[in-house]
Amino acid sequence: MPATRAVLAKDISQENREDHPVVQHLQRQVANAMVLYANYKHYHWQTFGPLFRDLHLMFDEFAKDVLATTDEFAERVRMIGQDVQNVQLRQMQDAATVQSTSANLSMREAIEEADANLLVIIKEMREAAKAADESNDPGTVDLFSRAVQIHEKHEWFLRDILKKKDGLVA
Repeated sequence: MPATRAVLAKDISQENREDHPVVQHLQRQVANAMVLYANYKHYHWQTFGPLFRDLHLMFDEFAKDVLATTDEFAERVRMIGQDVQNVQLRQMQDAATVQSTSANLSMREAIEEADANLLVIIKEMREAAKAADESNDPGTVDLFSRAVQIHEKHEWFLRDILKKKDGLVA
């Protein structure tokens, strides 16, 4: 006899309780995405030097990319039956595992800071995709798989800039 809708819904929602690792990963990435967005806009506004135009445009593109992921993570939290916990800026900063940008950075320091944050995010998203897979949550696996590719691409760009040292002043 097939399970009733109520039984299936109860089984699924128990897997998505507030303290479930998948929910915690999603909540953290909502916060991280907002911090990254603010950082990228800061770098965009503070860009200077010989690579001004390229870096200015790149950081704006990164900001747009990460802002789109914020909504996807928050909606996934809601979709699987929880509320987004970190809705105020201070809560987001406290919940994030990446750091808000520092003031008065050289362009090289800003790029190094952005790259370091991305390495944290990439590691966490890979762990989150694994946790979602182990929890039989293909929707969240897909979300993390798509989002990590965005961050891997950004990190690749930053890594290449740092490696080549083209026009970066310390």
